[in-house]
Amino acid sequence: MNENNKNNNKKGNNKSGLAIGMCIGIAIGAAVGVATKNIGLWIPIGLAIGVGLGCAMGHNSNNDDEDKTDGQV
Repeated sequence: MNENNKNNNKKGNNKSGLAIGMCIGIAIGAAVGVATKNIGLWIPIGLAIGVGLGCAMGHNSNNDDEDKTDGQV
């Protein structure tokens, strides 16, 4: 039962990191798009970069959780 809770928490962390990354990516993409007057190009580019960063943030938080629970029973 405890392992199921750990897996659910890991999935939740990854999704929250992904959502934060997507928001940041869209905001940066929109800002660059407005500055270059090509918003239609830069929003998807910002979104793609944000998804990559969000996955990395979620992956790092999952590794931190594993390190804390390795020695515990």
